[in-house]
Amino acid sequence: MIEMESRSAADGRYRTLLEVSDAIAAQPNLKAILQSLRRLLSSVVAFDSVGLCLLSHNRDSVRLIAFDRSPEAHEVEIGTEVPYAGSAVGRAIDEQKPIYVPDLQEELSRIPQLASQARLATPHSAYVFPISISGKKLGALAFETAQRGQFSPEDVELMTSVSSHVAVALESAVATDTAELYQRELARERDRLRLLLEINNQVVTQLDINELFRSASASIRKYFANDFTGFWLIDKHSNQLECAVLDFPGGKGFLADIPAREVTDQEVEKMRTRTAEIWSQQDIDKLRPAVLERLKAESIAAMAVAPLGTSNGPLGVMSMGSKRPNNFGQEDLDILSQISAQISLAMDNALAYGRLSASRNRLEDERLYLESEIRAEYNFEDLVGKSPALRKVVDQIEIVAPTGSTVLLRGETGTGKELIARALHSLSPRRDRTFVRLNCAAIPSGLVESELFGHEKGAFTGALMQKRGRFELADQGTLFLDEIGDISLELQPKLLRALQEQEFERLGSNKTIHVDVRLIAATHRDLPAMIRNHQFREDLFYRLNVFPIEIPPLRDRREDIPLLVHYFVSQLSRRMQKRIKSIPRPAMDALTNAPWPGNVRELENFIERAVILSQGDELNVPVAELKKSSLRNAAPVSTFHEAERQAIIDALKAAAGRLSGAGGAAERLGLKRTTLQNKMRRLSVTKADY
Repeated sequence: MIEMESRSAADGRYRTLLEVSDAIAAQPNLKAILQSLRRLLSSVVAFDSVGLCLLSHNRDSVRLIAFDRSPEAHEVEIGTEVPYAGSAVGRAIDEQKPIYVPDLQEELSRIPQLASQARLATPHSAYVFPISISGKKLGALAFETAQRGQFSPEDVELMTSVSSHVAVALESAVATDTAELYQRELARERDRLRLLLEINNQVVTQLDINELFRSASASIRKYFANDFTGFWLIDKHSNQLECAVLDFPGGKGFLADIPAREVTDQEVEKMRTRTAEIWSQQDIDKLRPAVLERLKAESIAAMAVAPLGTSNGPLGVMSMGSKRPNNFGQEDLDILSQISAQISLAMDNALAYGRLSASRNRLEDERLYLESEIRAEYNFEDLVGKSPALRKVVDQIEIVAPTGSTVLLRGETGTGKELIARALHSLSPRRDRTFVRLNCAAIPSGLVESELFGHEKGAFTGALMQKRGRFELADQGTLFLDEIGDISLELQPKLLRALQEQEFERLGSNKTIHVDVRLIAATHRDLPAMIRNHQFREDLFYRLNVFPIEIPPLRDRREDIPLLVHYFVSQLSRRMQKRIKSIPRPAMDALTNAPWPGNVRELENFIERAVILSQGDELNVPVAELKKSSLRNAAPVSTFHEAERQAIIDALKAAAGRLSGAGGAAERLGLKRTTLQNKMRRLSVTKADY
């Protein structure tokens, strides 16, 4: 009878082993295998829980990778890792034989990681079976029971066989996990290399920095699945960190309005290290309120930040943001650092390209400008004369030229104010840079601002392309503004700001341009009188009147007239291919004593007419014209009509030909514009008169 029961028990164990084998083969994962083991074996062997431990690659620890228990058994957390040496699991793997643990509580108390679980409600014992295949040690299978007592030899034999079957499943699972992990790593490495290749291609093909940022943002978003990518650059002039490009397709627009701020020395030093960082919500909460509020409004919970910089210094920061708290991991920092290095190199190249382009455009603008200057007719090319009045002006030029201070040239029309301005530039440290001039009276008042500061394409009707203004052309050089008194009151505050701050904005642009310009202004008008008549700003006058130079009229330096006559005759006869060797004494006396209300310009034009009339080697001076001119200037006003006509002409000259408006001839005479026009027609006043 006992023999039959023993045979029946043996048959039951074999049948259970076959069922276990089938269950192991049928289950998809180790967790399901352990559930089947507990269900099948608990009818044959008494135990409460079963756990599967895997030996680490370096063989210094074992980790619980699967666990199943009855409701009464205590639970051990999956992933728990304990030292290999000194533990029952370690002894079972080392000795490759089952290890019985009579008091589980005592065993757990010796392991620091499990000491907190050592307080068991009831005494527990355990059996640990090694798992190996073909001599390769894989781990252990542990059975725990609340019934203290050893398994029977038959039970141990059954569990050993079960462990062999589990070893096959474990090896297969480990191999599968390894293969899947390898596949994931390969896929991630492929994606990483693809991202780096995309960024590299964009670096190679994009010279426009903003286009590079936008292309890189799209590639970064595909890889990191982030919500926004931002690029922030340091403005070298203001030391402000400004947003260059913000790519946030799903944003509400809050981040697009983050104000610029000054970069601290600590941040600059951090940028120099080029170390990427991951910011948690706690790190984000430390940001300044203006930024924090906008990030919260966009529900940004995590950020990754990498500095942009080269060996030449920091350039800025690139940042990624996500609405998912754990979107970025430490493994992302390596590739983020590589991306920032690529983009920094591209930025350095793009900035260098931009500097070269700006320099090329500047040189081209200067070339065109200088060519137009060469084609222009200059009044004269050098200072000619030795009179005390001219010598005084030359002394003042030599004093102020090296200083870089603003100079105001005052004098009648035709006295050579532009020549004095060129002499100031030639004697200054800016002599190697551009001398740029602008006659404010020769340009319609509505276009003077565009000429001074430039404009963007489409800034106004007719602005078909971007144009640099005279201030930009004169950067590091000298700007000469002739007839400064003709600048409108509306434009004067902008000119004052450009002179004081050395910065301005083009028409149609909000980007501030910084320049270093020395200003020389000139006028024939009485600026203090214009200030009293509210036609010129007092603060602008004081800014211009730093070093005033009074240019004497030709009638105050008559001893220079013979020198000027010989100079003009030499220049003009060479140009007209004539050989004029002498000037009659009476003609020279007439020239010296003439009134010359038009000053040097009038003298030059008169000498040109004389050279044209000369047929031989003696200058043919039309002296009769000089006498008529003297009589016209000296003749007294004899009638009321002549006096009225002369008053209108004088008012028109003082107003630079303007009839109406502030400072116009009509205002000066106290007349209506229509009344003035009627008087001009009646008295035959034409443009030639004024």
